[in-house]
Amino acid sequence: MNTRNRQWIEGGIFLAGFAACIPLANYMIGHVGTMCVPDGPCLIPVGFGLTAPSGVLLVGLALVLRDLVQRRLGLLWSLGAIIVGAFLSTTFTAPSLALASASAFLISEFADLLVFTPLQKKGLVKAAFASSIVGLIVDSVMFLWLAFGSLDFLAGQVVGKLIMVVAALPLLFWIRNRDRRLGLMAA
Repeated sequence: MNTRNRQWIEGGIFLAGFAACIPLANYMIGHVGTMCVPDGPCLIPVGFGLTAPSGVLLVGLALVLRDLVQRRLGLLWSLGAIIVGAFLSTTFTAPSLALASASAFLISEFADLLVFTPLQKKGLVKAAFASSIVGLIVDSVMFLWLAFGSLDFLAGQVVGKLIMVVAALPLLFWIRNRDRRLGLMAA
């Protein structure tokens, strides 16, 4: 398979995964958890005695996948994915959470993009990790404040999203090493 076809196929897979994470995360917040707060989110334990709204794991994964979309398909595809993602973030969620979800998603993904874009020249893993940290903090603060008027679950949100970013690191190392071996460059 030639390099260009490989980039498009992998980019399409990353884009589909990114798009799937968004409505699934919103669905989980209202329907999946070990405990559901009345007029609030469904929660899961994320370690260290912390709980977080259940969608955090998928939001953390979405941040990494957006970086991979940009790496394979380029900046314009990534910008388009963010815009479509903001719309998707209004789906499968309570109307009261739609604005908070879309706003937090849009701003956090743009923050991620602004960090990832210049750093990717220094390496995929560093860029994806640093940009995801920025994105997950922005997303956590904005979503909690806009949705619930409180930062009560901030530590749990950050830890939950960070779990997925850290869990993605072996995949990022593998992609980086394989890209070097195959001579694949960022789009």
